[in-house]
Amino acid sequence: MGIIKELYNYRQMIIGFVKRDLKGRYKASFLGFLWTFINPLLQLLVYTIVFSTIIRQPNIKQFYLFLFVALIPWIFFSTSIAGGAGCVVSQNTMVTKIYFPREVLPISYVTSAFVNMLLTYLVVFPVVILSGRGLNPVALLYLPIIMIVEYFLALGITMITSALTVYFRDLEYILSIITMAWQFMTPIMYDVDILEGHTRLQKLFYINPMTSIIIAYRDIMYYGRVPELSTLTTAIGMGAVFTVLGFLIFGKLKRRFAEEL
Repeated sequence: MGIIKELYNYRQMIIGFVKRDLKGRYKASFLGFLWTFINPLLQLLVYTIVFSTIIRQPNIKQFYLFLFVALIPWIFFSTSIAGGAGCVVSQNTMVTKIYFPREVLPISYVTSAFVNMLLTYLVVFPVVILSGRGLNPVALLYLPIIMIVEYFLALGITMITSALTVYFRDLEYILSIITMAWQFMTPIMYDVDILEGHTRLQKLFYINPMTSIIIAYRDIMYYGRVPELSTLTTAIGMGAVFTVLGFLIFGKLKRRFAEEL
């Protein structure tokens, strides 16, 4: 509880970091903040071309939408994990010279990425509506819940990776490979139903904490239905476990940050 109170006292610092990151994210680019919307749309275009023409998915209607509603939360998650790994190391001067709760750094980074995802939904909602599927008001009530669960899952893992990167700098580069492999182990470009009959493989996929989260997003935004209780409880449980682990591991490793940096 002590760290929560301390982080609350430093909330303005967190807000300042988030604002700085959002403003500086595309500062030097010509299109600037528009890349918040262009980037996921370009990724959607590439994946749609590949999986609609080269590796076809004939059993999935409106594959572009099926992919889009899962791709947006994945971009947030992978950006948080891979990019957030270096958030402590990149602020080495501040860490070694100024006192503040070190948790501020991963929290700020993940929150910035989360706000960026929320802004992207300004594109997602119109795409879903224009697809003709529409939005189920009851199902949409569960969208903030799954978003918050994913936020804490990403935060917990980012706290672990950012702390470990201080001691093992190569981890920041290894994570880009891990997240790429992780993406293919998550039902983003395919339906988890293709694993029916493969019991062992199904169990492996459901160990993946992002599987239940992606299924919940797709239930809400693609199928227009309320996620199953088992899906929600699995997602919430995974999010809670990794959040606790993240704070515990980060809290233990941060004691020697100044020495390592």
